[in-house]
Amino acid sequence: MVGKSVVTLDGLSTNQILDILHKAAYIDGHRKEVAHTCDGRVLATLFYEPSTRTRLSFETAMLRLGGKVIGFAGAQLASVTKGESIADTLKTVSNYVDVVAIRHPKEGAALVASRAASVPVINAGDGGHMHPTQTLADLATLQSRFGRITDLTVGLCGDLTFGRTVHSLIETLCRFGNVRFVLISPDELKTPQYVIDRINATPSCSYVEVRDLASVMGDLDVLYMTRVQKERFFNEDDYLRLRDTYILDEEKLQLAKPSMAVLHPLPRVNEIAVDVDDDPRAAYFEQVKNGMLVRMALESTVVGDELPGYEPLNPKEVQA
Repeated sequence: MVGKSVVTLDGLSTNQILDILHKAAYIDGHRKEVAHTCDGRVLATLFYEPSTRTRLSFETAMLRLGGKVIGFAGAQLASVTKGESIADTLKTVSNYVDVVAIRHPKEGAALVASRAASVPVINAGDGGHMHPTQTLADLATLQSRFGRITDLTVGLCGDLTFGRTVHSLIETLCRFGNVRFVLISPDELKTPQYVIDRINATPSCSYVEVRDLASVMGDLDVLYMTRVQKERFFNEDDYLRLRDTYILDEEKLQLAKPSMAVLHPLPRVNEIAVDVDDDPRAAYFEQVKNGMLVRMALESTVVGDELPGYEPLNPKEVQA
């Protein structure tokens, strides 16, 4: 992976993904030991659209490894306002830094950037397309909660049509296999056929589609919540009728297993009640921490800096 860009997780083998998760767990327990891993390195965060968590996470990851950060947040702050292309920006910035994290509203922008750059490029989200480091954060959270990322019943709830994090997570979990998906949404926001096809193409995975969250709550090991977006509905009556079905509160949570984990890519609006935050099953802020850890693992890996004391993963040691 040294010197390679990460545009989608398809470019990584399952063993490489597991090694990133293993590194993230090691980093969490060895913060002081890794604090100078990337001394002298510079990360550029090129964010052509607004972001809070993702940009701060990438930047904090490099700072915690001993490196430095340059960049911009918002296209209005970049030379794109003068007409400069993404390719030219990346060719220029490659002279300054060791690794780039880019977020852009257009699908495919990260691939264009990776081809133009002479340093590794990490996709921090391009349009509705891919957000690979969010999926790594999701997987790291499953690994830390359950000690595995397979042999789980995973419920995905809310907007399953437009949610890029949902599609990416399903696709990646199918690569590892042995996952039962419960797809919980109104008919208006059902999972796209190409995602269903991916599940069907994996013999060890299965799915069911349901409308009622409460009816399946007790079956789930994981509940991945997303926001039901008013603007996706054709008429307000349908939205008002369905909206509260997909709000998770303590009352619904009483139907769940004590060990269930609640995930959410954030930001949330009202789909998870604030009183759920204090429940030990709430894992969404843990996801935020894991996002920083996997970005620390990824950034140090692609620039070729070894973590002091880290023992590389033997794939047989981890239950995929």
